[in-house]
Amino acid sequence: MKYISTRGKAEALGFDDVLLSGLARDGGLYVPDAWPKVSQAEIAEFSGLPYAELALRVIRPFVGGTIDDGALAGIIDEAYSRFDSPDVAPVKDIGNNEYLMEMFHGPTLAFKDMAMQFLGPVFDHVLKTRGETVTIIGATSGDTGSAAIEACRGRDAIEIFMLHPHGRVSDVQRRQMTTVSDANVHNIAIEGTFDDCQDLVKAMFNDEPLRDRLRFSAVNSINWARIMAQTVYYFFAASKVHALGETKGPVSFAVPTGNFGNVFAGYGASRMGLDVDQFVVGSNSNDILTRFFESGSMALGEVHPTISPSMDIQISSNFERLLFDLLDRDGDRVRAVMEEFRETGKFSVANKALETAQALFYGACFDDGATKQTIREVYEATGELLDPHSAVGLAAARAQRRDSRVPMIALATAHPAKFPDAVQDATGVRPTLPDRMAGLMEGEERCDVLANDFEAVRAYVSDHARSGQ
Repeated sequence: MKYISTRGKAEALGFDDVLLSGLARDGGLYVPDAWPKVSQAEIAEFSGLPYAELALRVIRPFVGGTIDDGALAGIIDEAYSRFDSPDVAPVKDIGNNEYLMEMFHGPTLAFKDMAMQFLGPVFDHVLKTRGETVTIIGATSGDTGSAAIEACRGRDAIEIFMLHPHGRVSDVQRRQMTTVSDANVHNIAIEGTFDDCQDLVKAMFNDEPLRDRLRFSAVNSINWARIMAQTVYYFFAASKVHALGETKGPVSFAVPTGNFGNVFAGYGASRMGLDVDQFVVGSNSNDILTRFFESGSMALGEVHPTISPSMDIQISSNFERLLFDLLDRDGDRVRAVMEEFRETGKFSVANKALETAQALFYGACFDDGATKQTIREVYEATGELLDPHSAVGLAAARAQRRDSRVPMIALATAHPAKFPDAVQDATGVRPTLPDRMAGLMEGEERCDVLANDFEAVRAYVSDHARSGQ
């Protein structure tokens, strides 16, 4: 399999090169040149498979022989051996043909572990095979950073720099990054928003002399391997729901969405053959995606801090991958649209593209008050505690569900203890961290605060990177 850039100018690459490249050199994102297909007979065989075995079947076509099956199976087994639940992502029936998929049983208590725990060992394997090293540069609105650091810490072939918006992540999210003491881990707090952090990362990737000297790579969902690994749990969730309900047919998913990588992975699963009736995209007060799916227009606004900070985003990087398909995979058109967006802060798509999107995607947005109300209602009805992001997703599911006969799977993307204040405000119950994370709030922190200035961040990375000296 080959991968092509959404902007049409970068050379097509195999999986291993795409893994190490992250962002394409023309500024685009890599996607498969054609989606692999999974037959209905194969999907039926997924029922009852352990998560790791199902993952091997889904991921193998994307790797395209660049990693042999034995090594790939070993990487996957290592990735999912560190989850607290034997199911990895257990699915719970909460009534009314609604289901929660708990995606927070990994090392850092968030859904990012589902892909990141795969990314660490697959990076290690490819780098050792090639005798190379990389410097990973990433931006996080909360959970990506800790998951990436946990996956990459202590790996000799990897240096990781993670940028987060200063004062705009939860205490638990920050400490999961800053209390890691491994020498290959560097935390940078940027005086700005997540979008500012993301812009700085993209600017460093576009600095080709720096990129080549330090061998930059990415673990944000701009890296195709993240999306690839995330397609797995959509197949897994559908098979679990079919088994619980003893039914077949389509399912729907509700996904709290910031950078659009999670829900795009679900879209990828549907392109591969999974029967999906609808994807409901949940947003908080930062409602740029809701507005797009209603109108076909995307326009930047002010970033509003909320109790669901991982969605405090205006620029959803992975949306470009969906746009590529909506614009008939025409890289020139995508490049023109993205240049317009960068220059003016807005763009619109034609009615045909909007109708294609609206056939599958539905958007809904909720402020903090509505988010807390959902947390409270779910707790009173089921005894389940939801974090604010998961609550936004479930609220969106209930607002935009178009057929109650179709099972609705809401993705519970973070452990409620990562956002204890919001959960306690809503329910009166303060969720606690698992015993294995005792002491997190007392550990010594390592982090440097920098201005939202490209030259300052560039100099910091250059001075602190062990490779490329």
